[in-house]
Amino acid sequence: MRDVAETEILPYFRDLANAGIREKNGPADLVTLADEAAERVLTPQLAALLPGSTVLGEEAASADPRLLERVKGDAPVWIIDPVDGTHNFAHGKPLFAVIVALVCRGETLAGWIYDPNNGRLATAVKGEGAWLDGKRARVAPPVPVDRMAAALSPRNCTEEISLKVQEGSKGVGQYFYLASAAQEYLRLLDGSLHATMYHRLMPWDHAAGVLMHAEAGGYAAMLNGTPYNPSVTGGGLMMAPDEASWWALHRHIFGTDTRFD
Repeated sequence: MRDVAETEILPYFRDLANAGIREKNGPADLVTLADEAAERVLTPQLAALLPGSTVLGEEAASADPRLLERVKGDAPVWIIDPVDGTHNFAHGKPLFAVIVALVCRGETLAGWIYDPNNGRLATAVKGEGAWLDGKRARVAPPVPVDRMAAALSPRNCTEEISLKVQEGSKGVGQYFYLASAAQEYLRLLDGSLHATMYHRLMPWDHAAGVLMHAEAGGYAAMLNGTPYNPSVTGGGLMMAPDEASWWALHRHIFGTDTRFD
């Protein structure tokens, strides 16, 4: 991941004339030559690490959505987000990272997040803890909602939920929107962020991060209260330091213990 970031991603950063920026599904959904080049190089390298494994890259799945079925298959699958935070990347903001996860039969076994701007590396293996820059990662201690630092996305959800999130975010201690799940997961791991919420649950964005958060002691669940699974792409996902603070934030935003499908 470090090598690919150095050779295939950073040379395009802040070089808009050569980055080949274009829209996929609208102005907020961009792809660049860096995304495509990094995924193209990582794909065979990861597959070679584990005989019999397959690869699911964000850009490959954009071209062929049927590849998402690999997450549910019996073969181990490497899931790649070559540049998480492409919108930031395309606008010269150093808030992006590379994400890789290893999933088998719908279960995330390992994950990696690498920020090429500062060299931060987060890793996790299921049952073995999460690590950030070589040190054991732990989520922030629980605090009341009005003291939480939270990244609560109101995008990619129903109007009802979006309005509740926008209103509820006014009551948290600090509100962030970094436009990069990877950057928010890194902040969950270093304790500077207490909670996050997402509604577009593509596995390349969240499989690695949810595992890391759990291995660092955090609690995550879908808005309907069920566990997260990397094969699920719809619904909402929220993370907090523990179950009690998860429900406290849920009640603060939605008013009751309503479990949204």
